[in-house]
Amino acid sequence: MADTVEINDACDDCNADLREENDAFYGFDTIDRDAIETPDASVNDDGVYVCNKHHSGTCSQCFSWKKQITRARAAAKKAGRH
Repeated sequence: MADTVEINDACDDCNADLREENDAFYGFDTIDRDAIETPDASVNDDGVYVCNKHHSGTCSQCFSWKKQITRARAAAKKAGRH
């Protein structure tokens, strides 16, 4: 198995912040929300990212970006950051 990788939509190391693009992709207006983070993932022998928990490249629990963005948006609204 390959090295573990971290998948986020904002990265402090390279100053990338894709929250606005990810929100727009799912039809959401941009708000000040926390970045989404997934559980640990690795690249398998076929070059596909798979979650380490379920060993799936299409894991609906670990890679459900829309669900995670929806939760982050709800938390931001609850905290008054909209």
